Amino acid sequence: MPGSPTTHDRPTSSVREASSDPKQSDQGRLERVSPALAKPVRMTSFWTAIVLPFLHVPLLATGLSNAAETFTFVGLLALNLVALYVGHSYRR
Repeated sequence: MPGSPTTHDRPTSSVREASSDPKQSDQGRLERVSPALAKPVRMTSFWTAIVLPFLHVPLLATGLSNAAETFTFVGLLALNLVALYVGHSYRR
């Protein structure tokens, strides 16, 4: 419809509005706490999240027959979730 506003006509958000986004402030928390370690920690977490699922395969292939194997699997799964959370913004 002619004369109706489109997405190109809408004003862009300012930097102040973007920084108030909770997701943005969460990504910067590590940078605020330890700026020198933020990049290595995110890189390590990113690659850990990629490699850890390969450790799940032997456990699942042999079966979780006892409590130690089940505990190891759940621990690896929890570690993988933490690594995914910390390393998700690597190279952004």
